[in-house]
Amino acid sequence: MLYIIRHGLTDWNSKYKLQGQTDIPLNDEGRAMARKAHEECRNVRFDICFCSPLIRARETADILLEGRDVPIYYDDRLKEMYFGDYEGIENSFSIPDCPINVFFKDPANYTDPPGGAESLDDLFARTGEFLDEKVYPLLNEGKDVLIVGHGAMNSSIVCRIKERERADFWKEGIPNCKLMRLI
Repeated sequence: MLYIIRHGLTDWNSKYKLQGQTDIPLNDEGRAMARKAHEECRNVRFDICFCSPLIRARETADILLEGRDVPIYYDDRLKEMYFGDYEGIENSFSIPDCPINVFFKDPANYTDPPGGAESLDDLFARTGEFLDEKVYPLLNEGKDVLIVGHGAMNSSIVCRIKERERADFWKEGIPNCKLMRLI
């Protein structure tokens, strides 16, 4: 089986600030979400966990897997999408014509990332490489794999696994600390 989960809440999530690869820790509510997920997932088998190296994902993985003998491996390819100059911007949707909003409203047309942001092609390339190199071989061995990550990065994995078009990038919705079984 392949499972994914998004990190718990951060102060930036609460303020609608675009985090991207900025390394923001969980807040108390995010830690409580991870503890709740720990309880909800206690009977779900995980043989191995791959995790983004960003602190919010690391904290989530540590809490989620506390007391379990599940190894956690960190991989840069699981970092959140990089939003360039727009990282840290608060409530971009309140800014008329903010170019980063195309990614959230119309991902199929997010073709020319503004301010040094990462493209969808780049995001799909790194997550696809990760799946091919790390995840699929383990699934073929019958292992149960958990990925602890981020909203956009997890969405790219969902799209790759379910062979979704970019227009459906956000179709699943990726709530904080809710386990999703993909395969």
